[in-house]
Amino acid sequence: MAILEEVKEIITKYIKIDPERITLESRLNEDLDADSIDIADVVMDIEEKYGFEFSDEDAENIVAIKDLVKVIEDRK
Repeated sequence: MAILEEVKEIITKYIKIDPERITLESRLNEDLDADSIDIADVVMDIEEKYGFEFSDEDAENIVAIKDLVKVIEDRK
């Protein structure tokens, strides 16, 4: 499964949204209506799935789905 599809699967566990609406450009707060708790849950789930921890800098720079995907790709 592609990283984007895996990220969509994780996001839809916490945010009730049609996965087809999620694109690389989707912004977590503005487009997906994610709050800080939703984002923290998504980040923790990604950390567990991929076996790494987001740095504070990584976490602060997450605005869009592409930011999550980039962190995962950089850590693989």
